[in-house]
Amino acid sequence: MSGIVELDAGAGVVAVRRRGVLRRLLRNPLGAVSLVLLALLVLAVALAPLLAPQGPQTASLGDAFAGASGAHPLGMDSAGRDILSRLLYGGRNTLGGAALSVAIALLLGVPSGLYAGYYAGAFDSAATWVANLVMALPAMVVLLASRAILGSDPWVLMIVLGFLVAPQFFRMVRGIVADVRGEAYVDAARVSGLSDTRIVARHVLTVVRGPVIIQVALVAGLAIGLQAGLEFLGVGGGSTATWGAMLNEAFQNIQRAPILMLWPGLALGLTSGALVLLATALRDALEDRAGTPPARPRRRGTATAPVAGDAGGDRAELLSIRGLAVAYARPDSTEAEVVHGIDLDVRPGEIVGLVGESGSGKTQTAFSALGILPDGGRVSRGSIIVAGQEIAGLPERRHRALRGTTVAYVPQEPMSNLDPAFTIGSQLTEPMRHVLGLSRRQAAERALDLLRMVDIPDPEQVLRRYPHQISGGMAQRVLIAGAMSCDPELLIADEPTTALDVRVQAEILDLLRRLQAERGLGVLLVTHNLGVVADLCDRVAVMSAGRIVETGAADRVLRDPQDPYTRRLLDAVLDDVPARPPWRPVEARSETA
Repeated sequence: MSGIVELDAGAGVVAVRRRGVLRRLLRNPLGAVSLVLLALLVLAVALAPLLAPQGPQTASLGDAFAGASGAHPLGMDSAGRDILSRLLYGGRNTLGGAALSVAIALLLGVPSGLYAGYYAGAFDSAATWVANLVMALPAMVVLLASRAILGSDPWVLMIVLGFLVAPQFFRMVRGIVADVRGEAYVDAARVSGLSDTRIVARHVLTVVRGPVIIQVALVAGLAIGLQAGLEFLGVGGGSTATWGAMLNEAFQNIQRAPILMLWPGLALGLTSGALVLLATALRDALEDRAGTPPARPRRRGTATAPVAGDAGGDRAELLSIRGLAVAYARPDSTEAEVVHGIDLDVRPGEIVGLVGESGSGKTQTAFSALGILPDGGRVSRGSIIVAGQEIAGLPERRHRALRGTTVAYVPQEPMSNLDPAFTIGSQLTEPMRHVLGLSRRQAAERALDLLRMVDIPDPEQVLRRYPHQISGGMAQRVLIAGAMSCDPELLIADEPTTALDVRVQAEILDLLRRLQAERGLGVLLVTHNLGVVADLCDRVAVMSAGRIVETGAADRVLRDPQDPYTRRLLDAVLDDVPARPPWRPVEARSETA
């Protein structure tokens, strides 16, 4: 079992991943060179008191414009100050000020962008308005005004600059998160019981980190250049040693000692270039693990509004829906109702099929039970009881407590519901560690057992793979294993075989039937395939235009349908139609005629 620990997202794998990122970074020549250059610059600046021949303000007019010597390797400036000392101490102020600006921009822009993009709502509107207002301000004018009011200390100006560039991070992060939040794998993480904080930290930040790294390099270069420009124009701190102040002093004496321009200009150019190159190489190293497909906007759940339940009729103890209506907001502030007062029950150990054509409201019903209705949708009336608890109108955190342990979800399109940035083992173990409180080793062992349970060959290898390295049928088995990982009582399967070929469909149906029999699961199977209903379901509910038009034992409904819509669905099945004659070329058909 010693190898098991290496299969999940534990410390061993995290260390391996970090080494892998560093290895890829160092293999990139530009990344390696820029990393070494920046490391040397930062180290030299940090050790300025030890490396500098003298203080940055120590002057000797008798040594003005003196050339390089053993005591002064880069010579002296117009005031007889050591150039190397001023470069090292000036780097402290220049790089430190840039780091301060970036830190303020990150602290203000990234968290607010994550929150606004993930939750939207009033905060999103207010924060976007503030960001647009700040971005409309002319940065140079604001900095000049700040200098007049707050003084010429370069650190104060860099703080102001941090506030001015924070909206760039906000808008970038908000836009990315708004696209990603509806991804199927984010919904899958929510249904598995992970909190929003863990979902954002684990799944959303992986998408945001690449652009943020590039933006950090650009903003740092902007801060360095802007600070140097202000100092060059004489707007900065004056006597404070910075690279921009050195440029200003050198420009004033360019006729007498043009080489004075070389050293601060070289430091500025190398630092800015190395920052951009390192950020690009680091982004590439981080994103090289898995080819992430383009984000495809999909659904995201919203909390439903409190509604009054209808407790009429005998109700199933596992899942009982009465009078459920689902409505979506229109742009004109009215609502469009897509599900119209349906009743549905699922009992322990029972498989209930919810069947109907596309757009009939099947998935909306399933999402209502899961609490993950898309944006703008809400339960407008009715009652949903899951394991004895009324969930219609519950806040998101109460829904979250039921997911994974009480109700689990198997979606369609298996490849879209696995995060391409993480291994299979990482995605299986994370919900178990969070919901069940298992250790890394325990979660890894349970993940292996789950993969064996769903008949995946060589599970140790599969746990190490990324989603793009497995087939669609195997991905669907992984999702079923993930749904079963926290021992749910109710399994909601939404078209679990739609994206699979016929042979794999049969295997997945056999797997669901076996799991249901072994564990006494209640299963709500959303499908449009009557063959699946006949093969798997105990009871069936037929849905059309947002209403359930017929319900009953699967055998009875399929053999003796009562509703005209059910009969039309059955008539669309071509099992009894004679086979099409063999294809013949047009010429052969013409000759026969």
